[in-house]
Amino acid sequence: MKKGLIAIGAIVVILVVIAGIFTSYYNSFVSKSKAVDNQWAQVETQYQRRFDLIPNLVSATKGTLKQEQKVFGQIAEARTRYSGAQTPADKVKAANDVESALSRLLVIVENYPQLKSNETVQQLMAQIEGTENRISVERRRYNDVATEYNTSVARFPGVMFAGIFGFSEKQLFESAAGAENAPKVDLGN
Repeated sequence: MKKGLIAIGAIVVILVVIAGIFTSYYNSFVSKSKAVDNQWAQVETQYQRRFDLIPNLVSATKGTLKQEQKVFGQIAEARTRYSGAQTPADKVKAANDVESALSRLLVIVENYPQLKSNETVQQLMAQIEGTENRISVERRRYNDVATEYNTSVARFPGVMFAGIFGFSEKQLFESAAGAENAPKVDLGN
């Protein structure tokens, strides 16, 4: 009778240990799979940041550039007309045009004590660089957690439990064709 109880107890202990191993592997796969999904969400968040931020910054930079380019263009044009003027009336008209353009420039300078084009373009470039760096970091982190998950799914004895529970390898991030080319920033349009 005592031997029977010992045998039943040993079987129960073995079943508990096996159940513990199955539970441990299942929970490990679930945790790692969720970590991969979460990291992919971080990559998508940075993509969304890029799509939300960069077009608005480019638009703002283009507006600043156009405003300054217009005034400087008017000054250069009036100066050219003044130097090419043949009559005093033409020279007076060209001088008045220069004066008018300078007045507009003074208004801009008063509103913006420091002309902002260069600074704005530098900020745009810094934001683009920062955004691309954030995306790169999140992609690398995604590949790190996906590789850890894939390794646990592929290594023995994990591969047996992964097959039983239906876990399979996750795809690593791979660059799209042409991603090796730097993105174009066109301020002309």
